[in-house]
Amino acid sequence: MASLRIPSLDIFRHRLFAQFWAARWCSTLAIQMQTTAMFWQVYDSAREHGQSITEASFMLGLVGLAQFLPLLVLSLFGGQAADRYNRRLILFACISFKSLLALSLAFASQLGPDVIIPAIFSVAVAAGATNAFLPPAASALLPMLLPREELPQGIAWSSLAFQSALIVGPAVGGVLYGFGAPVPYLSAFALLLVSAGLMFALKSPAQEPVKDARTVSMIMDGLRYVWSNKIVLGAISLDLVVVLLAGAVALLPVFARDILHAGPSELGILRSAMGVGAATVALLLAVSPLRRRVGLWMFGSTVIFGLATIVFAQSTSLWLTAAALAIAGGVDMISVYVRSSLIQLATPDAMRGRVAAVSFVFISASNELGDFEAGVMARIFGPVMAVTIGGVGAVAASLGWMKLFPALAKADGFEPQSLPPEAQNAVKLNQEVEKT
Repeated sequence: MASLRIPSLDIFRHRLFAQFWAARWCSTLAIQMQTTAMFWQVYDSAREHGQSITEASFMLGLVGLAQFLPLLVLSLFGGQAADRYNRRLILFACISFKSLLALSLAFASQLGPDVIIPAIFSVAVAAGATNAFLPPAASALLPMLLPREELPQGIAWSSLAFQSALIVGPAVGGVLYGFGAPVPYLSAFALLLVSAGLMFALKSPAQEPVKDARTVSMIMDGLRYVWSNKIVLGAISLDLVVVLLAGAVALLPVFARDILHAGPSELGILRSAMGVGAATVALLLAVSPLRRRVGLWMFGSTVIFGLATIVFAQSTSLWLTAAALAIAGGVDMISVYVRSSLIQLATPDAMRGRVAAVSFVFISASNELGDFEAGVMARIFGPVMAVTIGGVGAVAASLGWMKLFPALAKADGFEPQSLPPEAQNAVKLNQEVEKT
């Protein structure tokens, strides 16, 4: 009992971080409510119009592709914008625009399936373009709001904001959908307005100016930095491969409706399950941050992620499926925590936006493009076999990445002095190049 500790709220003495945390929670809650409604409407409408399970699954994959393509094109520009312009104002503009997207879906939902499905795909494209600018700015702004020594704990608490909203948002979205399709969209609109207001009122410190402000030059500098820093490259590429293979969030409506024979409320439970696991682990990390053998923690979590995905694919019980998703969410939180801490502490402030943009391209490729890949695989093999194959591939990829990036596997801590000698030299060299 002596080892049990109440999570310290001391980090919220930093008012700017507390404001940032609240804005992130509100916006994430809104997007999760909106996404649950969007995916259910697309899949349910496709099935009602006579499409087979595999054909309707492919429709869900197309929603993911619609979000990913504009993000792929614009993300590197979003990264250089986060280093070049005011990060707080970028976040305010992006969140405000997302509130208008939610409002447009509320109106479109009242006009029938012939309107709402094209509207959802249009919103997916617009949201993908917005996401090219929002995450790099948010990731680069966070380290400006906390002392360096408190950053890993701040990342854990920031992740907890995301994951707790991931628990509540889908469940609330599924329940609100029962009162009518426009209701979750209008609720998301209101929350996004609150988030935008908090971000507009945030008085963040001045960011470090960029010496060479040419767009193309800034983008190329960011790409060279990521390529030469094997710790950063290994961490973000591992997430790309594992989640691209084993990510199956887009197929949850398929499993809810046609395998578990459930409705939108149960879909909300399944979407929340990963958040329950992730939030639990994020809370533990906020209480007791990882300090040793962080590389092995990261690789171990991705292996378990793949195994949990296999269990999810084979389950025909709602609660076993939810438990497998909760385990997957928990170990994914460990991977996110280690990856984010390594990247933030190994990257100079003036380079953080561009490195975050490259990282988010990889993350989005694993998420949105992973949704498309899941839809294609489900169209070919069926949803159960598609997710099973992905889980096996994730385990194999994790073991392979340990061989490809041994410095990442050997990382004993987050600070450069805790990394293997070859990784320390790479960090120092990149920091010297950035200074000159």
